[in-house]
This record gives sequence, C-alpha cells and structure tokens, in this order.
Amino acid sequence: MTTTPGMTERRAAFELRAVTGDKPRLVGYAAVFDKASRDLGGFVEFVRPGAFKRSLAAGADVVALVAHDSRMILGRTVAGTLALSEDGKGLAFDVELPATSAARDLLVSVERGDVAGASFAFTVPKGGDRWTFAKDGPAKRELIDVNLHDVTITAMPAYPDTEVALRSLGAARPSLAATWSRYYGDARC
Repeated sequence: MTTTPGMTERRAAFELRAVTGDKPRLVGYAAVFDKASRDLGGFVEFVRPGAFKRSLAAGADVVALVAHDSRMILGRTVAGTLALSEDGKGLAFDVELPATSAARDLLVSVERGDVAGASFAFTVPKGGDRWTFAKDGPAKRELIDVNLHDVTITAMPAYPDTEVALRSLGAARPSLAATWSRYYGDARC
C-alpha cells in the first residue's frame, strides 16, 4: 500500500469527560478500535488494535491541542502533562490542563456538553495501512501502524480532512489496480 509520504491526516472519536479538582484534566479516547468511520469520500476506515503501539513505545512527542491548533497547546507527552495509552478500547488520553484562559474556557464547554469530541492527527509509515476494494460499496482502509502527532479536543468531532483522505485513497489506487482487475476485471478503482 502506498500513501503520500508526510501527509498528516486527522480522525475523530466521541468520548470525552472533564475531571475537576486541584489540577483539572480532560480524559477520553482519541480513537476507538474496530469501529467503521463514516464514508470518507469513497472509503471507510478502521483503526486496528496496535496501530499506536510503535509510536507510543518510541516516546513520540505528542501534543494535546484545541481543534488541531498548535497555538492552543493543552499538554505534551515529553512534558509529562499528557498521558497516552493503548488499551482494549482504543487510544486513551489524560491531559492535565494548563492555567490558561483557553483551557479554562474549554473546560467549561466540555462540562456543559458543548464540546464533546476528541480526534487525532497522524501520518502513515510504509506498510502502516491496508486497503481492500469491494465490488459494491466503498473501499476499506485499515490503519495498522501510524505515527501519532496530536490528540485534539474539538466541538466538531467529524473527519475534517476528507480531501487529505481522498489523496491518500488516490495514492493507493495505482498499487492496487492490478489486484483489483485480477478479481474484478475491467472495473475501475
């Protein structure tokens, strides 16, 4: 499988909660395993267990952001203010919020239920995804190994980078065209 090198993609999950106290935190899941995404413009995607294992074991410098905005940093793994782990459910996060106005505003919005989603940004190393094409319906992409860049808290927990995802799908097509035609004849992929 081929993807465009260095392309950062973002995906969303829907579990987030505020933990208040002396040091307010946000905890949740930035990704949930084995759940189909919505149609991302010709394909659906599944994050498989183990997809984050290598990135986490390598001690990747991952940041927690508001809406993927690098000007609004909530925490960072190398600073010890963001904890990430892969469990049986998905990519869990726990971020200790800074004493900033942006973090306080976000905490209020999460507590009210106005902001209820989380997401993650990633790139795919060579061999990190697997594509299958069906006769009917969208293609399927499985994320089996990713380079994790950020987790984000967002009010719009959707798949905002469909265009990026489509370019990734386009990159997969040439390498899979021969396989497709072997099984499905002259059908175009």
